[in-house]
Amino acid sequence: MAHDIAALATELADMAAADHRSSIRANSDDPAEQLAWRRLTARHGDRLSEIMDEYGWPTAELVGEEAAHAAWLIAQHADRQLDVQRRALQLMRQAVSEGAAGPRELAFLRDRTLVNEGREQVYGTQIAGVNDGSPVPWPCEEPERMDELRAEVGIEPFDEYVAKFAMA
Repeated sequence: MAHDIAALATELADMAAADHRSSIRANSDDPAEQLAWRRLTARHGDRLSEIMDEYGWPTAELVGEEAAHAAWLIAQHADRQLDVQRRALQLMRQAVSEGAAGPRELAFLRDRTLVNEGREQVYGTQIAGVNDGSPVPWPCEEPERMDELRAEVGIEPFDEYVAKFAMA
């Protein structure tokens, strides 16, 4: 079992590394590059689904910090696999309630899933686009409470967050 877990941790980390290398393709003007990105994230989403079937949510206690973060990233980018995102969200929510996962990553996954469902997000973590050089979030349920809700889960205020994305 320990060998299986070590192999799983390595596999998750490798998947996240491939995701990082390929993420530039997500918004490419080249349809072939966009398709390559979609294929990669779909393959990863399918594999994460298998992992969740076997192990539940891959927590840091089970696979280590890096691999647990990798699992979250894979779920986050499974945009065309809402079943995978919803299941990851459910399992991660349970892990957070048990103290086995962090509320910050859960908040990002919750927002991403809500936006992919065509609903308003809670924490303002998902950016719809850029208007006059300023990042604009997808609509939020309670925009006046966004920074308060973000603080509760350890996310910096929206203005600080989007300053990272602002055009130079």
